[in-house]
Amino acid sequence: MTPTIKVISNHRSIRKFTEQALSVEQREAIMGAAQAAPSSSFLQASAVIRITDPELRAKVMALCGKQPYIGSAPEFWVFCADFNRHLQWVPEAQTGFAEQLLIGAIDTALMGQNAMTAAESLGLGAVFIGAVRNNPHELSALLQLPKGVIPLFGLCMGYPAQDPETKPRLPASLMFCDNAYPAEFDSATMQAYDEVVQDYYRTRTGGRKEMTWTGQIGDTLSKEARPFILDFLKEQGFCLR
Repeated sequence: MTPTIKVISNHRSIRKFTEQALSVEQREAIMGAAQAAPSSSFLQASAVIRITDPELRAKVMALCGKQPYIGSAPEFWVFCADFNRHLQWVPEAQTGFAEQLLIGAIDTALMGQNAMTAAESLGLGAVFIGAVRNNPHELSALLQLPKGVIPLFGLCMGYPAQDPETKPRLPASLMFCDNAYPAEFDSATMQAYDEVVQDYYRTRTGGRKEMTWTGQIGDTLSKEARPFILDFLKEQGFCLR
């Protein structure tokens, strides 16, 4: 196993950090790694807002479910899909297509994953924050995001103050397929994985949670999440056609 694969395979979401700040060299190395991610048609359709102002950070945290690690992490970055930059330099560019939302989201997700992997390779810990989409109108106003820019996720980074277990992933046989999507998945393999996840949560929470993976999916997908998102996307100039 290479050092890179070891870093990736040992990923854990870190939600407690020491007060030690990242060095300028570390921060610039993470930025460089993020920018090295692939980009569809070389559009580089992303923007990253690094939030350093404590008062602003507190307001963002309040909009993101009051998750305390947003305030305590030495670094907190908001990753955005961005087509405003393109329109500033090429005003006649055609935007608003649904495909461009996919391009911006994929480009930005690849940047975020590169940033996380780079941080972890430096001995840092990190966690993604999907809750930046909880109140996108208010967050966009706070960060002065113009039309053509949408916040997708946040990233907390710092030196870990905890050492959690790695979360068990689905067996490879349930995710990787040869040549075609299977008509059905093996139920025995799924049941065994449910038991593994249940044991993981039981151990992690001291018996307070014993959720299976299929149980968690049932809870999560029992209702529409963030029903306001489509309207917000259209207001920001995405998914118009």
